[in-house]
Amino acid sequence: METLIFEFPASQTLSHRAHVGVVGSGDLEILFDPSIDAKTTVSIRTGSTGFQETWEKVLGRFFSQNDVAATIKINDFGATPGVVSMRLAQALEVSQNGSQDTEAKLR
Repeated sequence: METLIFEFPASQTLSHRAHVGVVGSGDLEILFDPSIDAKTTVSIRTGSTGFQETWEKVLGRFFSQNDVAATIKINDFGATPGVVSMRLAQALEVSQNGSQDTEAKLR
């Protein structure tokens, strides 16, 4: 098990929490919590070691296009970069809409 921590500058606060995905083979869960800090902190727990550079590139690309201040927890069970990007986009959509119905549809 490996824990990775990344930080990205941010200026726009999220209005709602979000939880998408499940911890299962080839998937991951992502939890977004709004933050008042001018940054986003991402904490990743993964059983796939040695992929720090890949995580940094996937997250860097996402946060270069999405300026949001949040505390994000990711529990990974071998998700590919494409699945990570999709789940990040879903979590952002849920946090912007603030709808539990939307959250349930995305699982």
